[in-house]
Amino acid sequence: MQQAVVALILIATLGLVTACSATGGRPRTSGSEGGGGGVDTPRYTVAMISHGAPGDTFWDLVRAGAEDAAKKNNLELRYSSSPQAPEQANLVQNAIDSKVDGIAVTMPTVEAIGPEAKKAAEADIPVVGLNAGMDRYKDYGLSAFFGQDESIAGERAGERLDKDGAKHVLCVIHEQGNTSQESRCGGIKDGAKGAKVETIYVNGMDLTSVQSTLQAKLSQDKSIDYIMGLVAPVALVGVKAAQAAGSDAKVATFDTNAELVEAIRNGDVQFAVDQQPYLQGYMAIDALWLAKRNGSTVGGGQAVLTGPSFVDKSNVDTIADAAKEGLR
Repeated sequence: MQQAVVALILIATLGLVTACSATGGRPRTSGSEGGGGGVDTPRYTVAMISHGAPGDTFWDLVRAGAEDAAKKNNLELRYSSSPQAPEQANLVQNAIDSKVDGIAVTMPTVEAIGPEAKKAAEADIPVVGLNAGMDRYKDYGLSAFFGQDESIAGERAGERLDKDGAKHVLCVIHEQGNTSQESRCGGIKDGAKGAKVETIYVNGMDLTSVQSTLQAKLSQDKSIDYIMGLVAPVALVGVKAAQAAGSDAKVATFDTNAELVEAIRNGDVQFAVDQQPYLQGYMAIDALWLAKRNGSTVGGGQAVLTGPSFVDKSNVDTIADAAKEGLR
């Protein structure tokens, strides 16, 4: 598994690109426009379909990695997303109908999206998974998966919270029905053996609402001593909610962005569990190019793990510059 990761990283020559299409995962702007990549191979068209919500900086990182891999491999990348499972399934069908040469897809709601992904595989379109759906990707004919085991990541986070002395953790799920987020909170419960772990549901697409919900909860229950966000923007809102509620609750999170790095530096956020979303996007698109280039498959039937790792004050400076550039 580690060899697969190393092999893909070694062939990377990273560059900046301009996006082809988007609905969740912001395209980066740069002075590099149009055509050719880093290889002299046929120009294929590949699609990436995610469940990213507009404005979610996590998906900006996924997309940035996908764009760099597409540029390096002389691919046309068609990126689209929807946080609504039926709409995401329709986007997969649209990619099949347009006869793309490969599809990378997330499957947070496997029952809705998996059958569409299987249609693509049965139509001899290479399909790989990333980020969500690790436990079921083989059931739907996907040849590879890039991400982290969310239950294990949650358990590691819970162990960290336990070590830090947490007694009452509020785990904030921002996409109700997303099985990956449920697995994270479930893992935290398993790992934080000395703490009560309570789950709260918020609407991650409305951060103002998230802040008011968390503020009300913290004002009501002063025993909460840790807020565990599952994405950086929610964690940053959690910091504001704790301050407004007069709560001493500390904040930690899954995933990073540039603003989150600064929050770790100044102590507003204690740590982040990093699954390297840029790497997920990059490797997924790179794998599709390899499939078209010479029929390669990646991972040997096992998911390629991109996390979890921890970012805190002890190592945050190592990723700070990359975070500012939208790469971590």
